[in-house]
Amino acid sequence: MTGKILVSACLMGHAVRYDGRSKPLVHPAIDRWREEGLLVTICPEMSAGMAVPRPPAEIAGGATGEDVLAGTARVMEITGGDVTAEFRQAAENALALATETGCRYALLIDGSPSCGSGLIYDGTFSGGRQSGRGVTAALLQQAGIEVYSDREIDRLVERLAATDTTIIAK
Repeated sequence: MTGKILVSACLMGHAVRYDGRSKPLVHPAIDRWREEGLLVTICPEMSAGMAVPRPPAEIAGGATGEDVLAGTARVMEITGGDVTAEFRQAAENALALATETGCRYALLIDGSPSCGSGLIYDGTFSGGRQSGRGVTAALLQQAGIEVYSDREIDRLVERLAATDTTIIAK
């Protein structure tokens, strides 16, 4: 087996997003990986004790998750609350779970200040997006875990098929 896949809980249908909703990812690979016991589910924010629902949060000033990890940027709620410590703890929790369970890959919801791996919001709460990773995605990537967004599931399917011919998702 090539390793397990850490997956955002909202993609698995859990109502854990800031707005109390889920964003289920429907794909044949998800069903197959679930049956094979390859999926490890986490909502990083909930693992750090954040409530559902909760105020929207974005990484301030057009910064990225790497900047938050470096201590040069903050994660702020639309209400003005600073949740940087919670997002850093969420990332540490996700990394610990990934390490403990043998996850070599992560499939995370894009756009999130935690899980975004290709796109995150720009910190203005205006709906603007920018290239970048959220705090959890950045920490997982730094630790050598391959991170894929929900929009890149077919790339992950191809990667796993190239790594281990016993994992066929289609």
